[in-house]
Amino acid sequence: MKLSEESVKKLFLLPAAAGTLVFIVIPVFFSFFLSFCDWDLLSDIRFAGLTNYKTLLNSSEFALILQNTFIFSLSTTVIAIIIPLLLAACLNSKIRGAEFFKTAYFLPFVTPMIVIAIVWEWIFDPNFGLLNHILKLHINWLYDTKTAMLALIIVSAWKLIGYNMVIFLSGFSTINQSLYEAAKIDGANPIKTFFKITLPLLSPTVFFVAIITTISSFQVFDLIYLMTQGGPLNSTNVLVYWIYKNSFEFFNIGEASAGAYILFLIIFVLTYIQWMVRKKWVFNE
Repeated sequence: MKLSEESVKKLFLLPAAAGTLVFIVIPVFFSFFLSFCDWDLLSDIRFAGLTNYKTLLNSSEFALILQNTFIFSLSTTVIAIIIPLLLAACLNSKIRGAEFFKTAYFLPFVTPMIVIAIVWEWIFDPNFGLLNHILKLHINWLYDTKTAMLALIIVSAWKLIGYNMVIFLSGFSTINQSLYEAAKIDGANPIKTFFKITLPLLSPTVFFVAIITTISSFQVFDLIYLMTQGGPLNSTNVLVYWIYKNSFEFFNIGEASAGAYILFLIIFVLTYIQWMVRKKWVFNE
């Protein structure tokens, strides 16, 4: 029996469609149902209505988790936009060794997080760490509630710098070079050229980077799991790590599922706000 071309296409799409259904679509709907239930993976599932959501929204611990998540995500996003943008502007000016610097800055992004965690734990070590040695100080970076979150923000932004820089460089390549020549003839200095020409024309790229960096920062897990496990005293505990702990250590599946959908709602609202205000600052809008 000879299959038509359309049937062959559908046949090849079947494994991907089945995988999406089994590992994404069904878990999404089932976890939404579980957010209204009380379940510990062992006993029977019991419907609990909005109890899980009420418990979380009235919990001081969960409020701290949300605060940590916002501080980490927004700080990482700001740093991981400004620094890569400045680096991309420097490398776009055709400095000597630009290709080497592109590779060097991008390397952390493709490095496994376990390797990054080991290296930075040594850098932040209070006794023989490189950072304290350079600063001539004795700071318990990962063991002090005042500095642990700052340390994680530094590592997270450092890992994202190379990737965002490459995206910005691709955005630079789309800008018409004749605009720079005209600005130079008119006597515009490099700073004025950057803010009046480069930044407006690069605003669609900045918008894209802001969206993907915000979403990825809100979903951070591996960095927290490897370096601090949410400590000390929950000072670095963020929402995804909290969901993991409640699901697979405390077996509180209902509250963990509710937390996951609160995270989804937060990311959705922030993305929607960014999308709505884009017309005020994105040039091609």
